[in-house]
Amino acid sequence: MQKVLVIAGLILVLAGLAWPWLCKIPLGRLPGDMVINKPGMKIYFPVTTMILLSLLLTLIFRIFRK
Repeated sequence: MQKVLVIAGLILVLAGLAWPWLCKIPLGRLPGDMVINKPGMKIYFPVTTMILLSLLLTLIFRIFRK
């Protein structure tokens, strides 16, 4: 458990340091991501982005598991 928490903390720190460059990646604005704009309300469903992130994380975990 300690190893997982340390790795998760390192990933968060690295993501925080790389945030200026990560913001330029078009994730969250892909075709298939739904946005509902109404007066006084904005609802966002990042369907395509979440599918891509899920596939990427699955591949990463399978590579490190072996």
